[in-house]
This record gives sequence, structure tokens and C-alpha cells, in this order.
Amino acid sequence: MSHLSRRDLLRASGAGLLAVAAGGSLAACGGGSGSGGASGGDADTGTITVWSWATAADALRGIVPAFEKDNPGIKVDVQDIGEPAIWDKITVGLAAGGQGLGDVLHIGCDYLPGYQEKFPGGLADLSALGADAYKDRFAKGLWPVVTGKDGHAYALPWEVNALGFFYRKDYFDKAGIDPETFATWDDLLAVADRFKAANPGIALIGVNRAANPTPDLDFLQGLMQLQGAFYFDLQGKITVASEPAVRALTIIKRLDEAGLIGDTPGVQSWPPVMKTGKLGAAAMPTWVAHYLEKKFPDQSGNWRLTKPPAVTPGGKRTALVNSTHLAVAASSPRRRAAWKFVEYALTRAASVNTMFNAGGVFPALTEAYTDPMYAAPSAFYGGQPVLKTFTDLAVEGGDPTNYSGDYARALKLVSDAQTKVFLKGADPAAVLQDAAKQLAQQTGRGIA
Repeated sequence: MSHLSRRDLLRASGAGLLAVAAGGSLAACGGGSGSGGASGGDADTGTITVWSWATAADALRGIVPAFEKDNPGIKVDVQDIGEPAIWDKITVGLAAGGQGLGDVLHIGCDYLPGYQEKFPGGLADLSALGADAYKDRFAKGLWPVVTGKDGHAYALPWEVNALGFFYRKDYFDKAGIDPETFATWDDLLAVADRFKAANPGIALIGVNRAANPTPDLDFLQGLMQLQGAFYFDLQGKITVASEPAVRALTIIKRLDEAGLIGDTPGVQSWPPVMKTGKLGAAAMPTWVAHYLEKKFPDQSGNWRLTKPPAVTPGGKRTALVNSTHLAVAASSPRRRAAWKFVEYALTRAASVNTMFNAGGVFPALTEAYTDPMYAAPSAFYGGQPVLKTFTDLAVEGGDPTNYSGDYARALKLVSDAQTKVFLKGADPAAVLQDAAKQLAQQTGRGIA
């Protein structure tokens, strides 16, 4: 829920600071080539700084001793910049031609395209350093996310979050329903009355209907991504009012009309509602697997995980809903040394699994999944090897998502459309068409 302020910051700061950059400071970013300009360099030794935040920063620190041992002459300083502070700091640094940036930058999927669009050349061309050799070793659908319009890679995938369908087995058992049999969301809607009759007062999905104080579109976006769609296509055109988008919002309206959507108002309301057992399911990404286990130990044995239902009969049941990446600043005087660290951290199963075990993020590197820990049964999930479900989803992959540099604008407009559906019973197609027109006016992008 805290993402909106960060995205708004990128939008506002990026637009404002571009005016400063127009005076010539962006030229120091190396133009469109990512060469780093006069301030960049290809030194393969020295001390490199790595910018990240929280547990991810701790996980990166955990592999530094092994990296430094294997790469004499390179020292690594991992800095926990904080989140959302890191987005402000990266934005300011890129707008200043790369001045003051760390050598290695941890970047989220919703920021990477924005940085590339607003600050061309601000990130180093990793293809020139050998990144393309790894393009087939990550979860399918992620490589297009890290490549620019020139087809070159400007980051490597680190984290991947596939969409899963978590459900309370005890609640569904009361109703005599097996969610493993759901092929589509229509199948779930067909048993709505049975579920409610067996579980009075229990909602199925939680959504912040009023979007106050921030948008709550994770569920809607997941339904769109299951169809290979998003707010923009890979060419940057607006797809807010596409058929997949309308189908997604229509499913939400039908679930609400069936009494299956509970209100989770505010920023931090989802955990308390989950804690009281008022939600019977959650269409949520990979990171939730450990979150539920850690936060709600008293619910051990009640939860299970399966693939999310498809939106249309025979449709996909996999979606990669978000990811994070490591990039190298083009202004770094030690780009080769920085690349060596990124390569060491993200293309070796031993490295990413060490970081995952340290409480870090779920790895995008598919060869990491051969480690036995991913097939280990979980007592919290009734003995189910819950991580195996997510490795299978990641290997199957999903369609790439283009957040673009205008994601914040799209987020606000689509959130307004969803709120109108919830609070006023509006027609999904009509409100999304209106949102698409407004987005086109605000951004100058064409409507696909």
C-alpha cells in the first residue's frame, strides 16, 4: 500500500528534475547507449557500493564474504538506503547525470521502465558486459522487463513473485468445496452460496473498496496479468480498457455482488482481518507464503495453496505479478566490478539460495529450484510443499508486464474506476473506457 507515494515521487520528481537535466546534465548518463559518459568507467577492481533496503540488503551482505574471496581486488559496501527513501535518492541521482549514485542499484519492476524512459542512459548496458548469456535462465516473462527498446539488458532479475491462490481448507471443507477443482473464477462464483452458508461472516477476498488512502489494485492487476494484459502493452500503448481489463473488473463486480468480497479499509487492515479469520482466501504473490506462516502461527494447518483460477475457460493459470532487479549505474567508475557482483549474486544458484535462506526474496533464477528446500513439506500448510507450487508457477512463467513511466497515473485512474464499480455499481467497460481516455490525455500515449 505504500507504493503510491513512491510512484508519485518518481512521476513528479522525474518530470521536475528533467527540466534541470535539459541543461545538459543528462548527457553525462551516456546518451542512449548506457556507456556512462565522462564520469563512468570500466574498472574491474575497487570498492563498489550496493543500494538496497531492509531484509534484501541483509541478504546481499550475506554473500559479500564469499564474493570478495572469489574476486580479490573488489570490496563491496552494501547500504540499506531504506524504502521508500531509495526511490527518491535514485531519482535525484539519475536526474543529476548519475552523480552520487551507488554502483549497484536494487530496482523494482514498477520503477525500472520509468527510469529508462525518463533517464535514458542512466543505467549501464549489461548486454555489453555479457548479460545476454543468462537470458533463458530466469522465470519466463522476466527478460523483456529488464530489456530496453534497443533490446539490450539494463538489469538482471533477482526476485520473482508468481500469483497463487491461498485458501482456508477448513472453511472450504465445511462447505464441501475443493478449490483444487476450480478451473475458472466462474467455478468459484458457482459455489458462492454454499461457501457463505457454511461460513457466515467470512469473506473470500479482501479489497479496500474506497481506495483510501491509497489504491488497492493488486487483485485486479493479477486478474489482468493472468490474461497477459496490463495498463500498457509492450509498445507503451494504453490497454486500460482492453477486453482483458474489462473481464477482470467484471469478475470483481460479480464477486462483490455475490457477497464474496470483504472490505479491508486503510493501509494496514489486511493483516488484522486475516488474523481474525475473516478471510477465506487470498489471491496473493509468493512472498505471502512465509508471511502467513510467520504472522499467523495459530492458523497452522488451515491454509493451502493452489494455482489461481483462470479468467477464461482454458486460459492461463500463471502470472508473474511483480519482480525486483539489480542494475548498474552507468555513471559508475567501476562498472565491470559492479557487474561482477550482480552476476555473482543473481546467476549462481548457491548465491540466490543463500540470500533466500537468509530471509531474502524468492529467486527468479530457475536453476535454484533444484535445491531440496523448495520441495520440503510445510507443517503450516498441512504438509503441502508450498514452495514447490511457486517454483512450478515460476518455471511455467507468465507474460511480461510493462509498467511504463506512467504507471502512477494509470494506477490512480484505474483505482477511481474500480471504486465507482464498488460504490456506485458502475459498468466496468464504461468506467475503464473513461479512464483510458483520461490517461491518453495526461500522457500523450495512444490507446491500443
